[in-house]
Amino acid sequence: MILQQKTLEKLRGLINEETEYRTGPKLVTFFNNLGFNDSYGEGFPSRWKFTDEKLNKINGTPELDKCIIQLFAPVNFIGNFSSLDKMIDDFNKFLVFDSWKVIRYGATISFGKADKIIFEETNSKANSVEDDFLKKEFDELGLDTLNLDASLTETLTLRISEIKKCLSVEAPLSVIFLCGSTLEGLLTGLANKNIGLYNMAISAPKKDGRVKSHHEWTLSNLIDVSCEVGYIKEDVKKFSHSLRDFRNYIHPNEQVRNRFNPDHHTSTISWQVLKVAIHQISQKTNRTPLS
Repeated sequence: MILQQKTLEKLRGLINEETEYRTGPKLVTFFNNLGFNDSYGEGFPSRWKFTDEKLNKINGTPELDKCIIQLFAPVNFIGNFSSLDKMIDDFNKFLVFDSWKVIRYGATISFGKADKIIFEETNSKANSVEDDFLKKEFDELGLDTLNLDASLTETLTLRISEIKKCLSVEAPLSVIFLCGSTLEGLLTGLANKNIGLYNMAISAPKKDGRVKSHHEWTLSNLIDVSCEVGYIKEDVKKFSHSLRDFRNYIHPNEQVRNRFNPDHHTSTISWQVLKVAIHQISQKTNRTPLS
């Protein structure tokens, strides 16, 4: 199959970190299984660039099909098939524009012709979910109720004050970057206060069969595990991943390449994600004291 650029970009994200966080050496192994003969060493390009180059080379060849089958191999998701099915469903939303869809039947991954795209219903439903999310209102955010490290709470409080200033002068990029980093700091602090709970989660990232140290966790890992253990709900998980994607545009070349030009609406969503996350964590904390 031949995929358009947007689908390849989604595939790159799935390979690099969404299915699991793949380091440079792991990416080399992943693509060498598809017939390449690379080695990891000095001069290795960025992970994004390396994956882009490989996907562009195999686009339209049988190796691309093998790549997707290898990526979604059910054997790598034992005990977490719901997560696998969710990732396949998300990928199919891109793949439908290439007239294909990924199908999982038990332990087998295959492909089929995509169903008809119904833009009106999809957009209406998406807009309704977004509108409902944005309409949620809360009292003043109280980080003190989360019982995080005092110095971290102080730093996060200062960042929230700065976010409000950026909102008032309509500086959307600044809002996005501050909201993303504040969310990451918040979830990291939460994970560090609940090490046992977070480490026992099915979605906790592992290396050589052992859970990684929390300083090695990505924002994506923190979002998924925080949802699994009940500190944030599915709505915040979904929009948090969008915020995480926005934050990646801190690299100017990525912003230019993807023509990302955030506006006040984008910054409002980012701010709302952070507020709802704090509210949900606060509710959970008040019901179940942190360790």
